[in-house]
Amino acid sequence: MPDNGRVSTATDIPGWTHEYSGKVRDLYRSDDPERSDEVLVVASDRVSAFDHALEPGIPGKGALLTGLSRWWFTRLDVPNHLLDGADPGAGLPEAVASRAMRVTRLEMFPIECVVRGYLTGSGWAEYVETGTVCGVALPAGLSNGDRLPEPIFTPASKAPLGQHDENIDFDRMVELVGAEDAEALRGLSLGIYTAAAAIAEGRGLLIADTKFEFGRHGSTGEVTLGDEVLTSDSSRYWDAAAHRDGATSAARMASFDKQIVRDWVSAHWDGTGEPPVLPAAIVERTAERYRELIGRLTGD
Repeated sequence: MPDNGRVSTATDIPGWTHEYSGKVRDLYRSDDPERSDEVLVVASDRVSAFDHALEPGIPGKGALLTGLSRWWFTRLDVPNHLLDGADPGAGLPEAVASRAMRVTRLEMFPIECVVRGYLTGSGWAEYVETGTVCGVALPAGLSNGDRLPEPIFTPASKAPLGQHDENIDFDRMVELVGAEDAEALRGLSLGIYTAAAAIAEGRGLLIADTKFEFGRHGSTGEVTLGDEVLTSDSSRYWDAAAHRDGATSAARMASFDKQIVRDWVSAHWDGTGEPPVLPAAIVERTAERYRELIGRLTGD
């Protein structure tokens, strides 16, 4: 049966074998031997916070994340793993068509390629202590939420599922992937961020920071953009007008993602045992933020 607006979960899909499930996405491999390099990436409605899966999920979230990735993949001038880019919905199983992408399998680099255009989050916490972010020295006197003089590349090493990624400096990244690939990943990441930030700003949105994942294409050997791209799960979007005119830090940096969920959970749970069930109002407010973002970016 096709998607019907209910919260989505991993499912049996004819012609595909379930291979892996992460926090949000489920991966399937094609059962067709002639399409062994083809992967189906299905975004679920699952939501997590503080390394715990929460109940309930956010209805429609998987379709919104997939819609954003498809939209960006077709607008970025960089090789990506999406098959049938001119018609991203081609050949998708009906049961998951709104929240799935057919992609080519990549040999993924063990790096989260983070680009920051604004000082916030873990970068702000590090800056307060050291004046740097991942080894990148920044000017003194910056405040939480300030725009950086120029975007900076701050990689992280990918941790096993359920653990936190670790911020690293560029020298450590070179040790992990080699100098040539490290330079390529940094250049691609900064280029994508700069192009995307200009597009978003034209729609009244700021991309405070984002993360990309890349892999090597098995046939061409080319460094290729994979996973999701510039979604509200992988990127911190702010309203440009609110950032300019907001009277408080919270108003300036209200993001279009699951921060509403994180704030509610942190206020109602001490971290022991299982987290509480999310109230319906929190679920709907979060879903509305996801919908507002994709509407403002795409006009849909």
